Amino acid sequence: MSRELLLLRHAKSDWDSDAASDIERPLAKRGRREAPLIGEWLYREGLVPARIVSSPAERARETTLRVCKGLDYKKRDVHWDASVYEAGRQELLGVLAQYAQAPASVLLVGHNPGLEDLLRYLADGEVEEPLNGKLLPTAALARLEMPNDWSSLEPGVAALVTIVRAKSMN
Repeated sequence: MSRELLLLRHAKSDWDSDAASDIERPLAKRGRREAPLIGEWLYREGLVPARIVSSPAERARETTLRVCKGLDYKKRDVHWDASVYEAGRQELLGVLAQYAQAPASVLLVGHNPGLEDLLRYLADGEVEEPLNGKLLPTAALARLEMPNDWSSLEPGVAALVTIVRAKSMN
């Protein structure tokens, strides 16, 4: 295993906003505070991804841009992929297949339940379920060691390195 996949659930969104639709829901104050912490942690750990792929939903977009700032990653290099919004495990596997051979590391910013399902699938048997059932709460990042070829990912092909939560970084 020589490639890495970083799965990031968007930061806390504002359910009380005046957004006209779910895709337009912005980050809450807590989300705006916590998202940069993930970028700063990634930078400190030397985990600047070669590619960032994000849902275009407003809360994911804001999260991604705040993470990019902490990473010194150019926002114009982010790939905004509409298929990540509301995606289930199969759709997310399809997104990853687009990066079958390269680059060495990918940060995927998206939503639950799809990201949690993908994490459980890729690290089958290695995921310790939290008592509260929230494997990837808002602003949580899972780091996975992956095989070289992502064209057809089978259950259990990844090794879960860590899960970090911005909430515990405050």
